[in-house]
Amino acid sequence: QENARSLSSLGKYGEHKDLDRIRNIGISAHIDSGKTTLTERILYYTGRIEEMHEVKGKDNVGATMDSMELERQRGITIQSAATYTIWKDHNINIIDTPGHVDFTVEVERALRVLDGAILVLCAVGGVQSQTLTVNRQMKRYQVPCIAFINKLDRLGANPYRVLSQIRSKLGHNAALLQLPIGLENETKGVIDIISRKALYFEGEFGVVVREDEIPKEMRTETEERRMELIEHVSNVDEILGEMFLEEKVPTENDVIAAVRRSCLKRCFTPVLLGTALKNKGVQPLLDAALRYLPCPGEVNNYAFLNNNETEGEKILLNPARDGSNPFVGLAFKLEAGRFGQLTYLRCYQGILSKGDYIFSVRTRKKVRVARLVRLHANQMEDVDEVLAGDIFALFGVDCASGDTFVTDPKLQLTMESMHVPDTVVSMSISPVNQKDRDNFSKAVARFTKEDPTFQYSYDADNKETIVSGMGELHLEIYAQRMEREYNCPVVLGKPKVSFRETLVAPCSFDYLHKKQSGGAGQFARVTGVIEPLPAQQNTQLIFKDETSGPNVPKQFIPGVKRGFMTMAEKGLLSGHKLSGVCMKLQDGAHHIVDSSELAFFLAAQGAVKQVFEDGCWQILEPIMMVEVNVPEEFQGVVIGQLNKRHGIITNIEGTDSWATITAEVPLNDMFGYVGELRSSTQGKGEFTMEYSRYSPTLPEVQEKIVQEYQESQGLLRPQQKKKKN
Repeated sequence: QENARSLSSLGKYGEHKDLDRIRNIGISAHIDSGKTTLTERILYYTGRIEEMHEVKGKDNVGATMDSMELERQRGITIQSAATYTIWKDHNINIIDTPGHVDFTVEVERALRVLDGAILVLCAVGGVQSQTLTVNRQMKRYQVPCIAFINKLDRLGANPYRVLSQIRSKLGHNAALLQLPIGLENETKGVIDIISRKALYFEGEFGVVVREDEIPKEMRTETEERRMELIEHVSNVDEILGEMFLEEKVPTENDVIAAVRRSCLKRCFTPVLLGTALKNKGVQPLLDAALRYLPCPGEVNNYAFLNNNETEGEKILLNPARDGSNPFVGLAFKLEAGRFGQLTYLRCYQGILSKGDYIFSVRTRKKVRVARLVRLHANQMEDVDEVLAGDIFALFGVDCASGDTFVTDPKLQLTMESMHVPDTVVSMSISPVNQKDRDNFSKAVARFTKEDPTFQYSYDADNKETIVSGMGELHLEIYAQRMEREYNCPVVLGKPKVSFRETLVAPCSFDYLHKKQSGGAGQFARVTGVIEPLPAQQNTQLIFKDETSGPNVPKQFIPGVKRGFMTMAEKGLLSGHKLSGVCMKLQDGAHHIVDSSELAFFLAAQGAVKQVFEDGCWQILEPIMMVEVNVPEEFQGVVIGQLNKRHGIITNIEGTDSWATITAEVPLNDMFGYVGELRSSTQGKGEFTMEYSRYSPTLPEVQEKIVQEYQESQGLLRPQQKKKKN
């Protein structure tokens, strides 16, 4: 049994493999479907770690991948640690991604760097809200994936139901490559449909994989499922399709090749089964990852020329593992470790050696590469050079995530910037002790650099520091990390929703700014219209220059735009940002001597003020997609709660005494819902929510927001006082 493990780790960790022997894979899934446990098992079987740990462990060790203290406590994975291991002489880089909605930027970042992914699903929970999110992100980055249905040993496990959900909810053309031999407590092993063998996992921790005949009672089912698999694949694969029509019997290798071709094209998803906790089905999953997921040479990675992403032409990067092309790499994750800043990069082209100089395309800074390391969760190994397709880390490189690095400063390439969602929640934050200010600002600077969805601003009116992010949990985790990593306890204020203000109907402006006070005066006139954008663009601000002729000289246009953007920071009704409006500058006038960019800047501000007074404004609020899972008997209660919180129920599904309720609820009404849900469902209910879109508030809500804002600005006397008079 020891031999089985030591054999897999025969390959030396430092040596370089050929391109087709490399896999960069991610394991992504819904919370608690067991992907960290799965990664842990993979590392164990490939001989990378000596003992196993549970995620929510009694042994106080926690999983190896969860190297942050906070992750071990909560049993959730926050950062995507990159780990490098070897299986059957293939080099596998595994990126463990977090499954919580509040950490989606980590997931996006990991997917940007992967070539293929394993989508882990729970045999009981099936396709859950976060699975849908991850699936959407995989589609955006065109990542081929294989599905793994985990937790077959749980009560109520039903892989066939999960398969139909993968087809109906995720829209995948999927079929099983394995069948379970027994479920729940009876789980014994799996049947490999393609090779028609039964696999049992024996020995301590299931290290030995024993092949056997298929049990008699399952033979007919195996053949039926094999036909189903071949049908599904031949629908999308021409070669197998022709064999199917000619009624030839495809060999085992024909089927494998067809599954691989269609999996790489993202038109078929192979589904495997197992239970990581009980150590069953992990080795075949590794084999499938090598067999069906692409190597770096089979995925097209593009870079954009000349920094201008709108018109930049795309260039296909060459993944050959040699020095014939210049080095291009993407920084996808930053971490401040014990030894200074650690930057995770993926090399897309060329070769990088120790002692080379690299340039950041964004900042034009030059850095010498002093150390190159490969990572295993939080231990590292030095290497002398990295080639295209490798994932590695550097020390002491000052950059932001999503930066592109090159060795040739003349190359103006950028890997496309990642899609960063808008923030939806903000809270005031301040250190408990004033003496911690330094650490506090260090922490904030580092976190904002690491995570583009975590933003920081200073509110001059209330003299507060404001942080905003993707959800309450997101901000709370950062607050705890400040205390733990920077020894700086902080106080978070009440969560505030990022409302926006927008116009209801177009409103024209004509504003003249004129100032004569001896010496050079100021003169500028702007006319045009400010109009609302369509609903799907209601988070954008657009400025259009529609002037013709010499009335507004072109050099003053930036002044007008700046004036509009500055005024858009603070609306009239509630002091929130304007969004979903478009300012069209149509005409104006200037004076040969007295006009300047400043004059037009002030004129634009005056014009926006004019529209504040003349136009009809409304407040937008973020609407969240909320998914609640509760036992069926609480369904009525939960629907009542969501309706009370102005929710619109979009879908209700019931499966085996559990109900899943999907609703769209304004974020403003979601605060404090965790406690209410727990107390009303005896602690059994759980929910996830993610940002969906902005939409207008109800009139009474708008009135309340406006009133609170005016009272805080001292424009209105508070209501109670009026009653007393």
